[in-house]
This record gives sequence, structure tokens and C-alpha cells, in this order.
Amino acid sequence: MADDIIHAPQKALRPAFDAAPAYGAVQEIAPGILWTRIPLPYRLDHVNIYLIKDGDSWAVIDTGIRTDQALATWEQLFAGPLSGKAISRVVVTHHHPDHIGLAGWLCDRFDAPLLTSYSTYMGSKVISQGFDEGATRNHFDFYTRHGMTDEIAGIVAIQGNEYLRRVSPLPSTFLRLVMADVLEIGGRSFRVLVGDGHAPEQVLLYSDEEKLLFAADQVIEKISPNISVYANEPNGDPLGHFLRSLRFLRQEIPDDVLVLPGHRLPFYGLHGRCTELEAHHEERCDRIRDACATAPRTVADLVPILFPRPLDPHQMTFAFTETLAHVNRLVRRGELRTLRQDGRLVNLPAGHLD
Repeated sequence: MADDIIHAPQKALRPAFDAAPAYGAVQEIAPGILWTRIPLPYRLDHVNIYLIKDGDSWAVIDTGIRTDQALATWEQLFAGPLSGKAISRVVVTHHHPDHIGLAGWLCDRFDAPLLTSYSTYMGSKVISQGFDEGATRNHFDFYTRHGMTDEIAGIVAIQGNEYLRRVSPLPSTFLRLVMADVLEIGGRSFRVLVGDGHAPEQVLLYSDEEKLLFAADQVIEKISPNISVYANEPNGDPLGHFLRSLRFLRQEIPDDVLVLPGHRLPFYGLHGRCTELEAHHEERCDRIRDACATAPRTVADLVPILFPRPLDPHQMTFAFTETLAHVNRLVRRGELRTLRQDGRLVNLPAGHLD
């Protein structure tokens, strides 16, 4: 999900709306395109849902999380602005619970097909199998190797089991969306784009004719999407993937599009926002590099440098894995190296002698 800890600069953008729709209400983005919001039980308290007129029905982009409050909000929509209308298809941008959580419920309720990327569908299926003892132990070791205390690691290592409670079972089939596909919805044509870094193979939809970009969590106003390294890919470089995706958007999509993000307000100023996000992460890389120049640091040592305020276990999971994403980026660039000291992994400048 989007990171509710990082607040990145936003000088370059211009919000397209003064306020967001209330829960259970909709706001028209363009003729035949609606915006609504579903509540989340987190500090970032909502996810944006978009509906596109599809004949006599609506195609929905993302679904919200599986909670009683989210379900009640959908029921309010079906009794109000969507009364008498069916959902023709469910498009899911990525596998995080706030986006895919109610996809299975909607598909089942309306006998609607699920459209998403291969990584999203299969990733959700794998996570939904739950953590066994071996996987939980692997997560615990992952955190402690990077300097987290046993006590905190014992708490955050079981966070993955929350996924099962927040995501309804997916349909047994889906329609795969692939980069450069053209998706036709209600007489509109959308080019399928794929972003990475926040989630593998995250689906974005772009209408060149109407200058609309459904950007999911790739580009958001005010906040930076969470960029995390996970235990099953400890040496991964999601930050590198994210920065490359931002450069792709600047090259491929005009600056004057209306960006429809997965959270917060729609806005104009895509190119400037991409540039700001790049600068934001480079500044955080600078902080880590400077800290490691004074002494070898574990990832746990570096977390307070990027996230100085107190963090609950939910926030610590995102902060820790995002800090590691910046460390791995610096290792990939040859600016840091990682060594094992006293059973912990520490990071120091690449030219530093042992």
C-alpha cells in the first residue's frame, strides 16, 4: 500500500479537485467516469476507486480492503449512486490488500471477470496460502540479520498473516493484462502500462484521447508510495525499478494528463511530480550514504535516520523494508557494500577497508 510515513515535496503538481467524495458518494471525473473512495483502517485512511461506464454497467478499477466498513461503503454505493447497475468487470492494479481485497467478492456478486497482471494474480494467490512455520522463521531471520531486535522481529514477522483476513478469495480464472495491451471499456480505449517498484507489474491505464492516466500507486500527490524489499528477495532492487518506471512515465506520457492516483487527490503535473519523487529518494540515499561513512550501520540503525518519529509495528514493517530498498540501491550502484559482523549485516562505503 502507499506509504503513510513519507511526505515528499509536491511543488510541481496542481490538484484537479478541491475535495474528495465522501464515503458512499461519487464524483464525476469526466462523462462516464466516476471517482469514489473506500475507507482503510490505517493512517492513510482511504483508497480511490474509479468506475468507467461500460454499456449499461460499470467497470471498476480497484476494490478496497476486506473490512466490515469497506463492505458497508460498497453497499451504500449500490443502494445509492450505483443503484440498479451491475459491475461488468473488475480491474485490479496490484496485489496489495487495499486494492485487491474485495475483488473476489465483487466478481462473485456480479459474475464479473477479473482483469489484472500475472504478477498481481499469482502473487495474491501465493500470499493467500498463508505463512507456514518455515516462512515465518525466514521472515524473522530476515529482520534480525539486518539488526532488528528479536522482540520486534517476532511481531513484524507474522504481519503477513493479516493478508488472509483482508483479501477475499480470488476467482479461479482471470484475464491477464500485459504492457502495451489496448483495453476497450464502454467505447473508450486505454493503453495498458506497467509500473514497478511499489508492486511487481502494477497496472496503469492511459487514455491518449482524453489525457487521463489511472496511475494506481505509482505516482501520488503529497506521499511517496512505499518501496520495500521483502524476505523472499532480500537482495532485490525495487527502488531501482521504481525510479526506472518514473523515467518511463516522463518519456511516454504527456505532462498535461490528469493523473488519477490510488490515494489522495487527482492532479496535473505528472513530469514534475516524477522528478520530485526521484529527488526525494536520492536525498534519502544521500542520508544513508553519509551515515554509513561515519560507522558501519545495520538497516535497523538506519531506520531512525529516514523515519525519526516513533513507529508502531505496522509502520515499522514499511519503514524497515523501505530503508533496505535504499541500501540495496546504493549497493547496486557500487556506493555501499554489505558485510556480516557478529551475525548481523552491516553497511559501509564500498571503498572502506575491513
